[in-house]
Amino acid sequence: MKRLAPLLATVGLVATSLPLLTAPQAAAAQTPGHMRQKPDWHRCSPDQPVAYECATLKVPLDYQHPEGRTLDLAISRMKSENPGKRRGVLLFNPGGPGTPGLFRPMVLNTEMPKDVREQYDLIGFDPRGVGESSPVTCGGLSAAERGVGGAYHPETFASDVTWARGIADKCREKSGDVLPHITTRNTARDLDVIREALGERKISYLGYSYGTYLGAVYSQMFPQRTDRFVLDSGVDPQRVWRGMMQVWATETEPAFARWTRWAAERSDQYGLGTTPEEVSATFWDLVARADRDPIVHGGEKYTGDGLRADPSLFFSPYGASAVIRFLKALADTGHPPAGGGTPDLRQLREGARSSGPKVPVLNTAAAGPAADPDDNGTAAYWSVVCGDTDAWPRDPDQYARDAVRDKAKYPLYGDFASNIKPCAFWQRPLEAPTPMKTRADVLTVQNEWDPMTPLASGQGLHKALKGSRMVLALGGEKHGVYLSDPASCADATVNKYLSTGRLPAADVTCQNPPPSR
Repeated sequence: MKRLAPLLATVGLVATSLPLLTAPQAAAAQTPGHMRQKPDWHRCSPDQPVAYECATLKVPLDYQHPEGRTLDLAISRMKSENPGKRRGVLLFNPGGPGTPGLFRPMVLNTEMPKDVREQYDLIGFDPRGVGESSPVTCGGLSAAERGVGGAYHPETFASDVTWARGIADKCREKSGDVLPHITTRNTARDLDVIREALGERKISYLGYSYGTYLGAVYSQMFPQRTDRFVLDSGVDPQRVWRGMMQVWATETEPAFARWTRWAAERSDQYGLGTTPEEVSATFWDLVARADRDPIVHGGEKYTGDGLRADPSLFFSPYGASAVIRFLKALADTGHPPAGGGTPDLRQLREGARSSGPKVPVLNTAAAGPAADPDDNGTAAYWSVVCGDTDAWPRDPDQYARDAVRDKAKYPLYGDFASNIKPCAFWQRPLEAPTPMKTRADVLTVQNEWDPMTPLASGQGLHKALKGSRMVLALGGEKHGVYLSDPASCADATVNKYLSTGRLPAADVTCQNPPPSR
């Protein structure tokens, strides 16, 4: 005890000589720097509205080491013009991954109903690694390296492996220190940095497609910060991410069957067959012919694989009928059919690796500049898709076996979906996927015939988020529901939820009017 006395006395002297911190000072001292930022708002561009403001925050590259390297996080806003009715902020993500969202407040500002719009400051952002938020790159990728992969053939599988490995190697060589941190969990953490920088206790959120998964992850990581969340066109957390490609294959089959019935009922108009079986035979005959002798139009060649390369085609019976009628006439006569315009054939090109589902949502007339560098979208896409989960097989032969199996089961797109991807050679993820265990009182929204996040996926998201409600628009064919179709029967329910915060007492199923042609 005698030895301890001088030490205790010294400790007491030091303690009494230090100034006491007030509670706010102590809290500030414990709060990391990235959570103590204030945006320096400025007009985004001289040619954009004055009310459209931008700022840049700094976020940790690695949240496990927040004092280390940082990334820029570009954010934007359009403030509510009715402070008396303002509730808070509404963040927006348009999908992706790899899609910029900085300019989106200008779109929402014109398309949201006034009574909803005036409750929120609209907040846009480019996710980490995208657009103006420290964009990642793989050092330049060719057109063939910017898609999601091609059809499986045994004789070309070795080149498929080379394609996938080449992308992963290029990305690792150019940005290997950054790409492992471009993930959904880190983007969700960035959303919370935005919330804190804006001085808000909670955030509301509107996310489409990939944005539904981002919103779901945020609701699990920060449940006390989650206010009114609308998750439109849902990604099933149980399918992240290989399963989300494979669901394109499984769900294209019923869409194809629906199309054959629709086209058969209109055989006088399209001439593809008088029964569903005849229409199906017409399509598969065209595929076989195009594989032997590609169809040529506008300097492009369309192979049989190309005709299968877009899984979204058959989710619109009208669009599919127009495309197949057009290509059949070219194959039969060398000329387009008489009458009618030229359908959109961009997704059916030779070299199917350049194809793959896209994320069209809302009007993009107000879009900002294209992402720089040119391969930014692809680099960010694979970073998230490969970095979110370790569920990707590492054995190339597994992909070959799966592709053979799935082509037999789902002949339209099964081999495309299960063929090898760069994730087979990507760095191992730094974190496990986010478990969906916490109650989330959010609203999910889904079209019945969504081609990119099919109904099965949207139902999976709804099931995963305990406490959620689902609005299902029967007959809806687009990818993106709320505000993407003025006639959508789902908009009223979404508007009511965003205005009041009250979820429907039960799931809502409504009937969309027939699409106008």
